[in-house]
Amino acid sequence: MNENMIKRNDLLSERIIKGLRSRNMEGYYAHDREEALKIALGLIEEGSSVTMGGAVSVHEIGLVDALKNGNYKFIDRDEYEDKKQAALLAYSADVFLSSCNAMTEDGMLVNIDGNSNRISAIAFGPDRVVFIVGMNKVCRDLDAAMKRARNVAAPINAQKFDIKTPCKLTGSCMDCTQPDTICCQFLITRYSRHKGRIHVILVNDNLGF
Repeated sequence: MNENMIKRNDLLSERIIKGLRSRNMEGYYAHDREEALKIALGLIEEGSSVTMGGAVSVHEIGLVDALKNGNYKFIDRDEYEDKKQAALLAYSADVFLSSCNAMTEDGMLVNIDGNSNRISAIAFGPDRVVFIVGMNKVCRDLDAAMKRARNVAAPINAQKFDIKTPCKLTGSCMDCTQPDTICCQFLITRYSRHKGRIHVILVNDNLGF
């Protein structure tokens, strides 16, 4: 990463973390993926039950492999034939892992979901939610974050599935109401009522989409 971009991210992260704390959420800044992994594992006690939604960023820092190979009860939904059963286990898990589709410089998190299992677990259930967020997902304000989530994250995410949506064909949000739409629910996390529940690890890298 360009040296000037690194310096800018270092400075911007201070503002974001301040914003998160004003919203009763904890923020951390990792200079690289290895440091992000170390911070994440420091937030997850050994023996904890841990699960996640679809979060490429969590895989990219090596956290999934570390949990599978460590002393943790990792609930891997890919190993369940009944995906709904696996998703429901998230509500009683000790820790839920996620990323976000976008976030604002003052600490609001934006997520879009199709089945809504991910955003519902973010909003309620697990004792602790740990976000892994690349600095590429940080936007100036809520309007910019919503646009990123809809026009960047969602069309890229759509490519993973065997679905028929306009964004999969055009690469841009068409505000569709197709049966296959993956933009069914929008969650803006602007404040955490429960102190110590939401933790956001900012990573000085391009992670996820």
